[in-house]
Amino acid sequence: MPINRKLLNPGESVVVSTRTHPKALLLPLLVLVLLLALGAVVETRTSGDGGRVVAWVVWVVVGLGVLRFTVWPFLEWWTGHYTFTDRRLITRTGVLTRRGHDIGLGRVSDVAVELHLTDRLLGCGTLVISDASTHGQVVLPDIPRVEEVQRRLQVLLHHESGRDERA
Repeated sequence: MPINRKLLNPGESVVVSTRTHPKALLLPLLVLVLLLALGAVVETRTSGDGGRVVAWVVWVVVGLGVLRFTVWPFLEWWTGHYTFTDRRLITRTGVLTRRGHDIGLGRVSDVAVELHLTDRLLGCGTLVISDASTHGQVVLPDIPRVEEVQRRLQVLLHHESGRDERA
């Protein structure tokens, strides 16, 4: 889901646009498999009229569990987006309630990377952006190819600081 072009200012161009790595969907996928296995086991082990009622109740619970622990995390993953333009960082997250955060590149003081073992294996990591605001840091977890993104941001910041010095 690329950024809506209406969010960009005139002359602003997108440098990096990404969402959280699909690694974030591994746990919801595991929960889906477990819930479906639970439903299938109950379905095969119950018999008679009383067993049918139990099976229906279990399938309703499984359906609600799938919605809450599989579909909802997928929607959160799908709608979350991080965009770096030549002027700012734009974050947008949330399914029903959209949350956003914009940081001008001139306010960014540091871009750090955190790579855990699983992150290195899956090709992602956490990007920690320090800025001059009251928030202090913006943490963007599970960014695909995080080191490449960090390098591109460093180039942007270098150009931004050069522009500030000339002004």
